[in-house]
Amino acid sequence: MDNKSVIPKKVYTLNQCWRLFAIAFGFLLFGVFGLVVLSILWFSLLRLVIRNKNVRITIAQYSISISFKIFISIIKLLGIIQYQFEGLEKLKQDKNCLIVANHPSLLDVVLLVSVLPRCDCLVKGALLNNIFISGIIKTAGYILNAESEKILLQCQQILSNNGRLLIFPEGTRTVPNQPIKLQRGAANIALRCHADIRIIHIQCDPPFLIKEQKWYDIPIKKTSFNIMIGEKISIDDFIEPNTTVAARKLTRYLTSVLIQAEKN
Repeated sequence: MDNKSVIPKKVYTLNQCWRLFAIAFGFLLFGVFGLVVLSILWFSLLRLVIRNKNVRITIAQYSISISFKIFISIIKLLGIIQYQFEGLEKLKQDKNCLIVANHPSLLDVVLLVSVLPRCDCLVKGALLNNIFISGIIKTAGYILNAESEKILLQCQQILSNNGRLLIFPEGTRTVPNQPIKLQRGAANIALRCHADIRIIHIQCDPPFLIKEQKWYDIPIKKTSFNIMIGEKISIDDFIEPNTTVAARKLTRYLTSVLIQAEKN
């Protein structure tokens, strides 16, 4: 008799089967729309017609925000997720500001950009290798974290023009069952550009599209996202002569705020 343990097959409920089909359809829709409609058609037209780079970037970012809003509305209608924002009106006050958020799910950026029609993002340089979104990143003028020598100057240009910059300071999606660990990049940008910070905390329950989770690993029940817009942190409270020390202190503070929000 074989003594090896038998791994039971995953059995989906009828509702999970529907959500599995729906999320596959959603990803297909997202990919086709992102590549064909935005990158190839609309953004190519923008590059040909709109010569002013700043105007082109503004239109591109509004287009992305509207597209993301439509996408999350569709997957909500299909029963894949539900979501709610708390304190959304606070974002209307934000200019010359970093927006810093934790990163539990692949859908975080979609949810946030859907309510930020004019916002720049710091994104992974590796995303330029993705044919579905590389054109979107370039046309929208998003900042690549791989171009370290250009990051600070680009951030200064955006923030000095009353812009907003969205950053996930963990650098990647949160590792499941591990404490939040922030890199110091966001703190350094805030200090060197003298920009206040708006903290956003995202709850994702049950976990969905988290790090190391396959897209087809559908949770038993529909995932609910709760996005809480926190208070603004004044950068003046952390300015000191030694920027390295200040960045370390600010990063610890940001970490503590996000961890506390996780517990509440």
